[in-house]
Amino acid sequence: MSIEERKNRERSMRGQQIQVAAKELFIEKGFNSTTIEDIAKKAELSPATIYLYFKNKEELYTSLNLITLQYLSNKIKKIYDNGKLPIEKKIFKFKDALYTTFAYDPLMFRNILHVQLEDTLLTISSEMVDKINNMAHEIMKMIAGVYEEGVRQNKFNKSNSTAQADIIWGLFTGIILWEESKKKLNPKKDFVKSTLDIAFDIFCRGIKKSKD
Repeated sequence: MSIEERKNRERSMRGQQIQVAAKELFIEKGFNSTTIEDIAKKAELSPATIYLYFKNKEELYTSLNLITLQYLSNKIKKIYDNGKLPIEKKIFKFKDALYTTFAYDPLMFRNILHVQLEDTLLTISSEMVDKINNMAHEIMKMIAGVYEEGVRQNKFNKSNSTAQADIIWGLFTGIILWEESKKKLNPKKDFVKSTLDIAFDIFCRGIKKSKD
């Protein structure tokens, strides 16, 4: 291994060290109550070192969302590339991929929505914004591509594929937010999975082209 490769590897490992510490603190104390000094202490680094890797706390927070988006992207791509899977079933598989990602990291998935809805993107570097946008774009492009293929196969009604991908994302995130809010009132009730199944069944029946 060359000196340059070793430096890059060490930099990557230190970046991950910072992210692990930050995630633990964000879960324990919340975003607003966590400081860069807290993260530095947890990671056993100096605050100045944290700033070598991340512009500010918001950028560090957003970088954690990239990990979740990458996890989702990998799952969506497997479905997208599966030529043996009937086109109708791919939509249901997208639902499963979204739900699995939520189960894998429910806190970070909610944080993705937070970043999208708040002004967080205005406070982070353009490089980080580009990474978020590019990854999100690739995910939505694959979902839209499956819808377009369904139209070509005469299985789905002809419609704007980008809008349909947005509807799938909105359908999922809306149910997650609603069901999670209900769980705060009654933690014993968890209807996320069953509600998603019903919602996607209705959606798929709606886009399916009638044989008439």
